[in-house]
Amino acid sequence: MRFDLITIFPEFFYGPLDHGIVRRAKEAGIVQIHVQDLREFTKDRHRTVDDRPFGGGEGMVLKPEPLFEAVEHLLGHGVGDANAKNAPEPGTAVLLMSAAGRLFTQETARRYAKLERLIVICGRYEGVDERVAEHLATEEVCVGDYVLSGGELPAALVVDAVTRLVPGALGNEASTQNESFSEPFETGSSSAVQRSPLGTRHSLLDFPHYTRPAEFRGWKVPEVLIGGNHAEVARWRQQKALEKTQRNRPDLVSDK
Repeated sequence: MRFDLITIFPEFFYGPLDHGIVRRAKEAGIVQIHVQDLREFTKDRHRTVDDRPFGGGEGMVLKPEPLFEAVEHLLGHGVGDANAKNAPEPGTAVLLMSAAGRLFTQETARRYAKLERLIVICGRYEGVDERVAEHLATEEVCVGDYVLSGGELPAALVVDAVTRLVPGALGNEASTQNESFSEPFETGSSSAVQRSPLGTRHSLLDFPHYTRPAEFRGWKVPEVLIGGNHAEVARWRQQKALEKTQRNRPDLVSDK
């Protein structure tokens, strides 16, 4: 899989993507990451990428020209105009990282991991010309209900979340199946392990984990985890996952 990151701060990505799973996936040839400097597609001597918005307002907004040209350069062809817009390439998504986008979730990451290529536009906090969102990007994406200085950090988050779901990136593929926001929890199932007070389909946070020592500063590992009964352990984990979700993220299990 290939990631293309379009940014005015290419040096930002020198560190975050050079460690852990992402680094190993790059070295193994499982993913490719290309950082594209947006300023290479400017025409003036000041390499200007933004301008004041029509209608007034504070701050500067990224202009459409360099962004369209950067994406077209990466794609190897034009994307068209108002008279004839070219259809997106199969297996490729063009993402605009924006506080006004749709929320990025684990399910979004799974969907992206099935693609061949992600072109990610790192927007700025004041915004991007709306024609980029409407006519260039295939999706406008947000990583949370808060505003950051730019789209570089969200882009790195997307790369990390998607990379670990690409086949071969993790040594143990089952690792992505038993964690927070993994497969939805069927609370209406007849299974004793999956039974809960709810009764609908939800995603749960990960269950609690414990390691040695069995007692630390007076806090003991729950007896069920060292008793050797796998069925009881499974039931305990499911219940504790539900309790943690209700405590920390009640929105995930709310039927409202």
